Amino acid sequence: MADSPRNVGQQDDLYGPARPWRPAIVVQLTILIHLAALVALLFRLAWWPWIVAALVANHVALGLIGMWPRSRLLGDNMLRLPDTAARRGEIAITFDDGPHPEVTPKVLDILDRYGAKASFFCVGEKAASHPDIVMEIVKRGHTIENHSMRHPGLFGFYGPMALQREIGAAQSVLGGLAGRPPRFFRAPMGIRNPMLDPVVARMGLHYISWTRRGFDTVARDPAAVLKRLIDSLAGGDILLLHDRPTVHGEPIVLIVLPQLLEKIHSAGLKPVSLTMAMR
Repeated sequence: MADSPRNVGQQDDLYGPARPWRPAIVVQLTILIHLAALVALLFRLAWWPWIVAALVANHVALGLIGMWPRSRLLGDNMLRLPDTAARRGEIAITFDDGPHPEVTPKVLDILDRYGAKASFFCVGEKAASHPDIVMEIVKRGHTIENHSMRHPGLFGFYGPMALQREIGAAQSVLGGLAGRPPRFFRAPMGIRNPMLDPVVARMGLHYISWTRRGFDTVARDPAAVLKRLIDSLAGGDILLLHDRPTVHGEPIVLIVLPQLLEKIHSAGLKPVSLTMAMR
């Protein structure tokens, strides 16, 4: 079983320095609502139906916000590269859900053909099953980042300890294979809850989503995917693709990626890894 963060042997080599954490405004309001509900129950027990309704409404609101991947209401969320990277004309292409034994090597070949660098948000279990591909990603100058250990469908409902185990296990596997610990974390399907932000901060990771995505895992039309990615394309953008087949069984990324890289080149932009963009 993978060690939980900051325990056995204090595995600080797996994590960056813990970052200060301050509750986001929505989390602060949630704490105040719960404290007010407790006080109200102590002094006005007859109000309990209204108090329960208020708490339920609060949690429904939190759930809806958690399903909004680009929201910053639950905590830090990197939507674009730093201004310095944008001024250099840099753009980040990121790939989720891999590595895939057939698709990822072909993605690497396309990136090589255009001299592009990227970041791969890998699933720990898949990485452990295909360690050679992970090491090849690093060998070709790309970076490996954390996309959870198992990509669980119920990730957005996990509590603090489950989040630590899930992210920490992936951090251990990916860091061991890549030779350096991931610096960034992206939640499965971009869904999260208020308990994720302090866990990510404590582990020294930076939470990141994207500027725009192509919905390449569900689309059938490569032209539509490409249009979503290049609409208002500019330096500092973070683009999301997936190095795996679509739900229809075809790796649409292999069709879209060369066209995307052509557009990026013609716009005078440079595809870099997230680590390169942060220098």
